[in-house]
Amino acid sequence: MYIIIVGGGRLGYYLTKSLLDEKHEVLIIEKDAATAQSITSDMGSVCIHGDGCETAVLAEAGTNRADIFIAVTGDDEDNLVACQVAKYKFNVPRTIARVRNPKNEILFKKLGIDVTVSSTAIILEHIKYEVPTNPLMHLLSIDEKGLEIVEITIQPDSTTVGMALKDIILPPDSILSLLIHQDSKPSIPTGGTILQANDQIIAVTHPDTEGALRNALNGK
Repeated sequence: MYIIIVGGGRLGYYLTKSLLDEKHEVLIIEKDAATAQSITSDMGSVCIHGDGCETAVLAEAGTNRADIFIAVTGDDEDNLVACQVAKYKFNVPRTIARVRNPKNEILFKKLGIDVTVSSTAIILEHIKYEVPTNPLMHLLSIDEKGLEIVEITIQPDSTTVGMALKDIILPPDSILSLLIHQDSKPSIPTGGTILQANDQIIAVTHPDTEGALRNALNGK
């Protein structure tokens, strides 16, 4: 698989090393000449010096044959532009962009970026997960289908503790795919499954109904 990475900072550097270890063909595009030279000295001919937002540079990098295009510079605007040029000019099938400001994620998705990664949003999700009053954690967004995979924890004071799933009204098109009890192996939930305190449920739902699903499973 041929993967192009725009941005040779620490994230791009370690991402490249990992992908090379997995035997992928990887090329870094780095705007800073000294950084590009350092990467070349360390890893060989896996980096070119240039602006990953420029069509000529992307053409030189062979972007038209890339399987995945990843932009991980420290600038959201550069990451957006680079991914858009790769997707719409060179027809790269999969684009991934780093987003430093979580507020920009919606814009990136509206403009066609396939996957956005925000370290700030990921950390915030983990903080929310540690707060008992917000027992829902996002695991994955399936943007093409408009779906979310979430993990919901049944709180000890929930009125649903001791109830069977068949007696709980869930939002339409929400699917409970996995149940993790504290003291037993994970299982596929059925209508007869009895909820217990601290059960973890992996579910597939729509973004606009995830709150209703969380409330239904916790009896709110």
